[in-house]
Amino acid sequence: MAINWFPGHMHKARKEIKKVMPQMDLIIEVVDARIPFSSENPLVPSLRGDTPLIKVLNKRDLADPVITEQWLAWLERERGVRAVTLTHNQRQEALGILKLAEEMTPGHDRQKSALRVMILGIPNVGKSTLINTLAGRPAAKTGNEPAVTRAQQAIKLPDNVLLYDTPGFLWPKLSPVQCGYRLAVTGAIRSAVLDFEDVALFEADYLIAHYPELVVNRYGLDETPVDGLALMDAIAVKRRFLGRGGVPDLHKVSEVLLNELRAGTLGRISLETPDMVEQELVEARAREQAEAEERARKDEQRKKKKR
Repeated sequence: MAINWFPGHMHKARKEIKKVMPQMDLIIEVVDARIPFSSENPLVPSLRGDTPLIKVLNKRDLADPVITEQWLAWLERERGVRAVTLTHNQRQEALGILKLAEEMTPGHDRQKSALRVMILGIPNVGKSTLINTLAGRPAAKTGNEPAVTRAQQAIKLPDNVLLYDTPGFLWPKLSPVQCGYRLAVTGAIRSAVLDFEDVALFEADYLIAHYPELVVNRYGLDETPVDGLALMDAIAVKRRFLGRGGVPDLHKVSEVLLNELRAGTLGRISLETPDMVEQELVEARAREQAEAEERARKDEQRKKKKR
């Protein structure tokens, strides 16, 4: 299943951001520390030009700390951007981002004009909560469902910083396909547009492959299930999520798996590593190349028939 979600207001947001971004002195992009690649917006590099960028890996407390360190090193080495981590509602840590912004814009005199900072982030990565933490007051709407912020707004921060909040938006095509699943697992895509059980099965397969001890301990299993579906069946038995004839209620199991991962109840889990993503990108490019060659071959055949 390929997951695409690009509502009309997100298309409008992209156009507005493209128009305003050249006027910014610095950009802050907030991503989910559990999926730093999947939750970054691939449109940002082409839109920002040479404007300095700070990448904030938010929800650090939910992510695997070892893998988070790998991502910090990868982002600075491969992308050449400053990357920092953040935990929910830690104001002193958040204010450190503004200090870093000052260091990265040495030529800007705040006595003469405000430092214009744009903050970006796809739905549900904690962008609005970060804004409120920086401002020390409720300055941006927050919510558990994605796409709460729908209009740009300028927020005054201490030390003559003007922060431009933007709507969280996804992009038209989620590629590699695994990115769409990871975004769905973490809650970046509205649950109403998803195949709930399909997304939970993706999560279950991943947990068995990478964090089997966490699920065995959490659900009190006697042994490690062979795959994601076996895990879901085992949870159904343990939690008594059974229908007529003892058939597992996979919808209830899906709710438990997704909610507990999102809340951190399962433990600190990262859903992707730099090596994993690089391999997926290689495979995705190979598929796209093969598809392009196949289309070209069919076009050539059609042309020959017309001659």
